[in-house]
Amino acid sequence: MRQYTEKINIFLADDDPDDRALFEQALEGFSTKHTLNFFHNGKDLLDYFSNPDAEIPDILFLDLNMPYFSGTECLIELRKNHRFRDLPIAIYSTSSSEKDQEDTFVNGANVYIKKPDSFKKLQQVLHEVITVNWQFKTSSSMNRDMFFISL
Repeated sequence: MRQYTEKINIFLADDDPDDRALFEQALEGFSTKHTLNFFHNGKDLLDYFSNPDAEIPDILFLDLNMPYFSGTECLIELRKNHRFRDLPIAIYSTSSSEKDQEDTFVNGANVYIKKPDSFKKLQQVLHEVITVNWQFKTSSSMNRDMFFISL
């Protein structure tokens, strides 16, 4: 389990204000210190990262279905850039489509999370994903069985 001595920096790109608020509330109960930055769509996220001095988070959560650039499109663009090669990226979606999971796995996401149907499950899954020591989860060690999370 990853132990943080400083704040973990979390980014979430999601166009739904209710989902952003729920995500933020779920993190409030964590003992892990964190900062949370929101992006309202894929374009805002990619525009932010186009600045070479932009801060890179410790983990990025991407909603799959966003306007302008989908989560998959953002994932593809980010993985093209060596600056984001080691950035842990979690797809965070209501979709449980195997095609969506496969597409994001092939394009370099670290984990696919089906948005849980309860607040407690959301807290559990976020805690699980955020406390993973991602430095040991390289793309060569990733496999399909540990990719999809749904509680």
